[in-house]
Amino acid sequence: MSDAVLKVDGLVKRYGGTPVVDGLSFAIERGECFGLLGPNGAGKTTTLRCCLGLIDPDGGTIEMVGLPVPLAARQARIRVGVVPQMDNLDPDFTARENLIIYGRYFGIAKAELDRRIPKLLDFAGLQSKEHASIRTLSGGMKRRLTLARALINDPELLILDEPTTGLDPQARHLIWDGLRQLLNQGKTILLTTHFMDEAERLATRLAVIDHGKLIASDEPRALIAQHVEPEVVEVYGDEARAWGETHGRGLADRIEITGETAFCYARDPQPLLKTLLGQSGVRYLHRPANLEDLFIKLTGRELRD
Repeated sequence: MSDAVLKVDGLVKRYGGTPVVDGLSFAIERGECFGLLGPNGAGKTTTLRCCLGLIDPDGGTIEMVGLPVPLAARQARIRVGVVPQMDNLDPDFTARENLIIYGRYFGIAKAELDRRIPKLLDFAGLQSKEHASIRTLSGGMKRRLTLARALINDPELLILDEPTTGLDPQARHLIWDGLRQLLNQGKTILLTTHFMDEAERLATRLAVIDHGKLIASDEPRALIAQHVEPEVVEVYGDEARAWGETHGRGLADRIEITGETAFCYARDPQPLLKTLLGQSGVRYLHRPANLEDLFIKLTGRELRD
């Protein structure tokens, strides 16, 4: 990619001899939102820490904003904004003071901070909380302030590590609206998330990794079309398992039965739907395939800790 803001080639990171990241390669073009998806333990956070120069890789190369990492990690980080998984705002200061202190880390002059901070508070919908203590802010407000803080240095690349985890739907949508504004302004975003609807809404392209390896990468809808049947019929209820074994397996292109739900994947769902009409003991939902179906197919349904 000629205009890549972040290039990762053959990245390897081992702990105790076990590869956590195993030959991972991807590149992020300027102006796009790139989603990095994977179950717990897939190597996402380790990859981000390597890209930021916080830990040294055991193999491969990283180039961020045109600079080699970890060799020039400090210089590269000056041009990057980061929203970590957990908010790390200073609870002893106000919203404005948190932005001022963070801006000083980048050597931004007071006059410039005075110009930027009102715009960032407005962007985060926190104008009325400028002088409020961090301790009085809700979880959604803290998350939006953390995002505003990551923009204080006008970064070329914004790295978001699960930015909406733990937030209610209203707060999530506010953050999504803010991120879409940034993309419209030409910002480049690297996003990790466990919310498939978030990735589908925001990501221009994405990569799915598991056990430290890249297993698929493309535009979201292209990946879904490539790997998953176009229609899904979810059948659930006390009799769903029995219905799935008796009828679903013969009518669906692919079926997965988990607990009291039978997931039927089909190119033509009509035979399934006809069989379900008037069927007692079950309910069903007919929908198009989505990114969660892709994720489950590629990484499995088993719980990861």
